[in-house]
Amino acid sequence: MTDRTPAVLTTATPPPVAPTGDHHSLAIVLFAVIVLVTLGITLWVGRQGNAAVDFYAGGRDFTPLQNGVALSGDYLSAASFLGVAGLIALYGYDGVLYSIGFLVAWLVVLMLVAELVRNAGRYTLADVLALRLRRRKVRAAAGGASVVVTLLYLVAQMVGAGSLVALLLGTNSAQARTWTIIAVGALMIVYVTIGGMRATTWIQIVKACLLIAGSVLLTVLLLVRFHGDVFELMRQAARHSGAGHRYLEPGLKYGATFTSRLDFFSLGLALVLGTAGLPHILSRFYTVPTARAARRSTMWAIGLVGGFYLMAIALGLGATALVGSAEVRHANSAGNTAVPLLALVLGGGNGSTGGVVLFALISAIAFATILAVVAGLTLASSAAFAHDIWAGAWRSRPGRRRSAGATEEKAGEQQEVVVARFAAVGIGAAAIAISLFAQQLNVAFLVGLAFAVAASANLPVLLYSLFWSRFTARGAVWSVYGGLVPAIVLVFFSPVVSGTKVALFPGVDFHWFPLENPGIVSIPLGFLAGWLGTLTSPEPADADRFAELEVRALTGAGAA
Repeated sequence: MTDRTPAVLTTATPPPVAPTGDHHSLAIVLFAVIVLVTLGITLWVGRQGNAAVDFYAGGRDFTPLQNGVALSGDYLSAASFLGVAGLIALYGYDGVLYSIGFLVAWLVVLMLVAELVRNAGRYTLADVLALRLRRRKVRAAAGGASVVVTLLYLVAQMVGAGSLVALLLGTNSAQARTWTIIAVGALMIVYVTIGGMRATTWIQIVKACLLIAGSVLLTVLLLVRFHGDVFELMRQAARHSGAGHRYLEPGLKYGATFTSRLDFFSLGLALVLGTAGLPHILSRFYTVPTARAARRSTMWAIGLVGGFYLMAIALGLGATALVGSAEVRHANSAGNTAVPLLALVLGGGNGSTGGVVLFALISAIAFATILAVVAGLTLASSAAFAHDIWAGAWRSRPGRRRSAGATEEKAGEQQEVVVARFAAVGIGAAAIAISLFAQQLNVAFLVGLAFAVAASANLPVLLYSLFWSRFTARGAVWSVYGGLVPAIVLVFFSPVVSGTKVALFPGVDFHWFPLENPGIVSIPLGFLAGWLGTLTSPEPADADRFAELEVRALTGAGAA
């Protein structure tokens, strides 16, 4: 690499701070438009059906393209748009590794779970397990794990919203972030309680189109700025990173010590395996009519997600080259505001009309991203509570009459929907409370923790149930808790919670687990616990039920 100054940057770029003064009004107006449009969709769609299949699965009448776009919308969260680009802006090559893990994970989803889950389940992950493991404890364990995973994911999105709006208002005050988190939490409760899955899906489709269009616009402007010279972009990014050539090489974040390298391996394992265990991703396969449509939806999602992450890499490099790592870190210590700052510079800089318009537009798109994803997550967690814990575990007590009439069954499903709406309120309140303590953490990192818990608690029990004929109910319960409990305990005693300046509780130090991501320990423990639980089970597996599951999963016979 040479040290020459590129011709495209001979004019000094003004310090990229957030717009000030009257320019705030434009961004606020765009935010308001996003909120009004999404609320309009929710109110319009919410009147189209109140049955359980409408609330949980959107009536199962979405096309593969529609569901594929919605899937990519669910997946391309604040972690993707804000967090990944921010990590690349701060750590270069090591930040790119996040995007690779997120993308490779979809191959696991396509090959192992998409069609099988669509055929074997009805609304949630626990439905797949209950087809052959008809125990209340299995439903309760799977439902509880789903609530924990979605709650962690919700925290990441709401932290991103707080950082974004604080930047928009030109302040780093905790008060601005706090009120933003509360407002986002209130909106997500409204989306779910009124619109259910049908409204959430349409919000995701609109948001995904906006997000990809905004990313394309920024990427084109960035490449024009560098005359299409990607290598010059990389050189300039290295120069403004503060790390020189190390910015473009492995190890800036994860290569300093053996512990950091081990932490990276743990993170990669969680990202690759975690997607197949995310409740809000699995539930989306039930919104299409057939397993073939589920597979085609996944293929659409892979194409959209892959294209987006290529652009995210370019945007992260662009933020470092044009904004500088130091300025990105100054605006937000975790890098969550790198993309809006880049938009400000590409539009002409602070004080220019183009800069303010582009900044406001990208900020509004990021805000729409957050609103859509938190709605999907809240729906998945409330469905897990109402359908799996309340209806499947608590209400379905021993001795309860199994063969209910059509009227009684419909009344029971209506009660489920009511409980799910109340659960959305409770889960939203919990997410708000936790988010207020996690405002200094990078949103992509927080999502990595959610992926680790999903890969530890949900993926082992799902794969065992689908592919192991000897798997038993005890094995299922042990597998869920054997992955979930260690993951949570290890996170609690990790540097994420205490012992560092950016921990949840920076003033104390009670951590003993050295890694930030627990996946390398908790994922194998989830598989091991399921295996041990099955071997020690007093009751053998039901061969007939496994045969029923196998036929239904592979052929779709009897699928909902």
